[in-house]
Amino acid sequence: MEDISKMSCVDCSVGNCNFMDKSFPQFCPTVNTIDEEKRDEIKNVYEEEENRKCMLSAAMVEYEGYGKTTRIEEIMEFARKMGFKKIGIANCLGLIKEAGTLGKILRYNGFEVVGYGCKIGCIPKVEIGIPEECNAVGKNICNPILQAKMLNEAKTELNIVVGLCVGHDSLFYKYSDALVTTAVTKDRILGHNPVAALYGADFYFKKRMYPPKEDK
Repeated sequence: MEDISKMSCVDCSVGNCNFMDKSFPQFCPTVNTIDEEKRDEIKNVYEEEENRKCMLSAAMVEYEGYGKTTRIEEIMEFARKMGFKKIGIANCLGLIKEAGTLGKILRYNGFEVVGYGCKIGCIPKVEIGIPEECNAVGKNICNPILQAKMLNEAKTELNIVVGLCVGHDSLFYKYSDALVTTAVTKDRILGHNPVAALYGADFYFKKRMYPPKEDK
């Protein structure tokens, strides 16, 4: 029997928290750990001007385009509702063509665009302590902090990530002054469609996702 004290939303198969037409599971944090004081605290945070505008814009984009629009269209509509004019793109060098297409689309639709690729600055990996063996996949570091700082200097209002590596994207999110959304999530094996590994986790990718554990 599973220890319900260690269970959370990832263990749920009910989803009653949306339409409220079922019963909450026994371990549900909504009914067990989130009290009225915490709800009120969070609602107050959403009352902050930028947060409120962002949530309202996001909700309307979801509602108006549900099942109708692509993510690229949703990003543009979100930017319009937020009143953003200047958009930044932080892309992986390996997706520079895709970033170029995105920039072209954004400009056609009336946005000002500035973008920086991940190798900007050309800093050798060994200069920041990365093992030389990593040069096998490129001599210079991916530079998400500089990408963020350059876009900060450009005073972009919304930044879009296009295929930054795992961890590099984390640093970009950390150092970006503007709100960030993601257009492309990198997965070199699955053609930048990482959710395919989840869909195939119990069949095609089972041995990768659930490798045999050594007996202790």
